[in-house]
Amino acid sequence: MKGIVFTEFLEMAEALHAPELVDGVIEDALLPHGGAYTSVGTYPAEEMLRLLEAYGRRTGESTRDTLLRFGNHLYVSFERQYPDFFRQMAGPIDLLESVDRHIHVEVRKLYPDAELPMFDCHRPTPDSLVMVYQSRRGLADLAEGLIRACLQAWQSPLQVHREELPGPAGAHVRFTLRPP
Repeated sequence: MKGIVFTEFLEMAEALHAPELVDGVIEDALLPHGGAYTSVGTYPAEEMLRLLEAYGRRTGESTRDTLLRFGNHLYVSFERQYPDFFRQMAGPIDLLESVDRHIHVEVRKLYPDAELPMFDCHRPTPDSLVMVYQSRRGLADLAEGLIRACLQAWQSPLQVHREELPGPAGAHVRFTLRPP
């Protein structure tokens, strides 16, 4: 997992809580790196799971709620870091539809070793989108947080419907975005 995910998670946690809480989360997670991550490094996904569990123990927040919040944080961070990319999009459906065929292609150019989730997208109607998420990491809650943050940023009325598909929990999920 790319280090930017770790650095952004710790940044979010520190913005929400005292630095001492974040230090405690890192200590509780028993991380081989001691919580020292670089945004361009690559680290085992299991370390993120340890951080999420330790964060939940310290805050009482469920992993799902943490990942939804983190998805929102990531979206805002990406929008701030790549404003030109976001400005060229016609709307949230265009942006979300471009994740696999554009954004992840560019990420792989920079980080050939990146293991990214897959999103198979199609538009059943011009104003709806179906996104099928697939990843062995099972972080569909994070994907949902990003999707919801995108819709919120665009002030879109689209509603998100989630359906778990066969496989481990959170590893294969269909998100259907459609008008109310």
